Amino acid sequence: MSFADLFERAAALGGDLDETDVRRALDDVRSTADGDSDETDGDDDAAVADPLDPSPARVVADADALAADLLVGGDAREALDALRSHAWTTLVASDPLLADAEAVIASLGDPDLAADWRAATESWRESVAQPAGDHPALASAYRGGAMQVVSLDPSLTGPRAAAGLRDRLPVSVREPRAFATVFDPAKLYPDAVGGEYPGPDRDPRTMAPVRADGDQHR
Repeated sequence: MSFADLFERAAALGGDLDETDVRRALDDVRSTADGDSDETDGDDDAAVADPLDPSPARVVADADALAADLLVGGDAREALDALRSHAWTTLVASDPLLADAEAVIASLGDPDLAADWRAATESWRESVAQPAGDHPALASAYRGGAMQVVSLDPSLTGPRAAAGLRDRLPVSVREPRAFATVFDPAKLYPDAVGGEYPGPDRDPRTMAPVRADGDQHR
């Protein structure tokens, strides 16, 4: 199922949700996690590999940003469209991070939509293992070499949090609107891929490749 289909189904649910609703739902999910699921807890030590080399083309979207992309649209969708539009960027996410987003979508939308969203996102993201007990977004960034995190969590995006993170990780955490403003594919492309930036190479709704003239490959 394409993201276009998922967005249409989410819009049909109605409910007039906003980012605050999504943020509150994620807080509930993470505060009530009972630890019964290995996926929610994290991975055992043998599964957790050494961190990858950091790259600004590798990005983590926290569970609230992922859920807001689907259920709210707006800034979160603009931010993630920038990644979906470029095949040379990488969405990094651990299983616990996706499980949190799926739980939020199920609670605010419906379980079938959440399951179909999870399947679509599984084919997009690059999986990374995380130790049990770690914050899913920060652990995904550290283990997966992501230098940018998109999140709605004020405890991660505030100036004090940013200063503390820079002492430990080469990562910037931004709200979706700020990420969409500063993420510049044209500047990243020469270092990430090489050569002159050709523009978006993927349809952000279908993830299908596009030719230089903007048409999708069939």
